[in-house]
Amino acid sequence: MSILEVDAVKKIYTTRFGGNQVVALSNVNFRVEEGEYVAIMGESGSGKTTLLNIIAAFDKPTAGNVRLDGRELSNLKESEMAAFRRDNLGFVFQEFNLLDTFTLEDNIYLPMVLSGKSTAEMSKRMSFIAKQLGITELLKKYSYEVSGGQKQRAAVARALITEPKLILADEPTGSLDSKSTDELLELFSAINCDGQTILMVTHSVKAASHAGRVLFIKDGEVYHQLYRGESTGIEFYQKISDTLTMLTAGGDKR
Repeated sequence: MSILEVDAVKKIYTTRFGGNQVVALSNVNFRVEEGEYVAIMGESGSGKTTLLNIIAAFDKPTAGNVRLDGRELSNLKESEMAAFRRDNLGFVFQEFNLLDTFTLEDNIYLPMVLSGKSTAEMSKRMSFIAKQLGITELLKKYSYEVSGGQKQRAAVARALITEPKLILADEPTGSLDSKSTDELLELFSAINCDGQTILMVTHSVKAASHAGRVLFIKDGEVYHQLYRGESTGIEFYQKISDTLTMLTAGGDKR
């Protein structure tokens, strides 16, 4: 079952004084099935972040449709947007986006507090997720008291606690050292094995090689895709690297 459907999405930006138009996305089409782990790659300026913003309902396409769990995002009213994101999407960002004045526990609780969940339900979910992510002993600490890897684990916990239909991860390993990167990628693989659907934008071949499928964006559209299948991590890494080299060189894989 497709949890996310992106059909003929186009995004054109007009410069401030209307003199020029910039085509960020020209014709993007793909599906993400429930339980999939999909990575999106492409050169800077290829439209990856624009696409993620449209899927997150932070921006609207100039043309085309995006449906999450069968619901057309462009039909959402402005007053419904925040609640829709909170109830359906979990976000993991490169810079963590944790509030320094809150403990990790309070940062993780925040989306549930905004949703009006009961204290009992919040506590139950927190206990399970903190144990799953190995951060139980860190919950009373502030973000400036923990490492980058621990901050990102807290950010993942915040994304998971609302039990979202889809996690959107934007360069989640970009601010991490190699050890923390490995730990986060293993964590993503584990939560995906538990059934969580993940869509990740990344420049990292290493990060993408942990996904089950990789979409390559070029000139505002899906240029090629690779499925992991029975490939080992090393084999999939090499396939991704080779495809990126061809993409940069201007070869045609479609």
